[in-house]
Amino acid sequence: MLTKQTCRNITWVDLESPTPSETRSLMEEYGLHFLVAEELLTPTLRPKVDIYENCIYLILHFPTVTHSHDKHSEQEIDFIIGKNFFITAHYGFIDSLDREKRLFDVNAILKKCNIGDHAGFLFFSMIKELYATSIAELDVIHKNLDDIENRIFKGEERLMVGVLSKMNRKLLNFKKAISQHKEVLESLEIAGRKFFGPDFSYYLRAITGEYYKVAALLEGTKEISDELQETNNSLLTTKTNDIMKTLTIMGVITFPSMLLASLFSMNTDFWPIVGVQNDFWVIVGIMAAVTIGFFAFFKYKKWF
Repeated sequence: MLTKQTCRNITWVDLESPTPSETRSLMEEYGLHFLVAEELLTPTLRPKVDIYENCIYLILHFPTVTHSHDKHSEQEIDFIIGKNFFITAHYGFIDSLDREKRLFDVNAILKKCNIGDHAGFLFFSMIKELYATSIAELDVIHKNLDDIENRIFKGEERLMVGVLSKMNRKLLNFKKAISQHKEVLESLEIAGRKFFGPDFSYYLRAITGEYYKVAALLEGTKEISDELQETNNSLLTTKTNDIMKTLTIMGVITFPSMLLASLFSMNTDFWPIVGVQNDFWVIVGIMAAVTIGFFAFFKYKKWF
């Protein structure tokens, strides 16, 4: 699906799941290199940046951890940035991109276009919104970790094992999505200065700064998640050890009684005590005394 809107002297073309006919039309209209048109047709595994005579071609992947419209953990956006045209291509619905496009459409209708002298400023606005969305996703994860922490210390350690594993997987997918942004944005700074001139350097550096904000917040959130998982595992281990300790002590305490009962169940001609008056209660009394003695000894040693 292709949509197009022009505001002032800049045209924004948005493609969702581009078709060969759409890419061919764009290639003819904007003079795109055939390699760019070919890459628009299918998702690309790795981010990249290329500079051509009339545009910069940039591919970035953004995480969709908490607000995904499909089963994928990341979404690819292809940016083609010319002097007076801006083309975005993606392969699914993206909330932040849709918001920016709607705002651009409204400004075009109201003729309130103050986005800058070239499409680089539109890209700057778009990328800031995408990174702001990533920060919002990390904020949601951070709040979930606060809830997990409270539940851990309420005694729900076993339930939190699976929850923490899923949370760490989300953070891992997030990190995987933006892991190569730094190198691509550094290359973009060089390409952008060459294409738009040195006056645009500040905005290119600001884009990299937005990435560093996301990366720093991600690192802090990942550390919190790892520490919570370690704490949860420690509490679980302590509980398990306490249970094993209690079971072991109970086994040791009852062992003499079981041994005594086994001895008196043997089929022999002679048994001491057996046959005397109240022999059953005597035997039970001996067993109780031995059990209480062991219990008192363990209590004295503070083994439980």
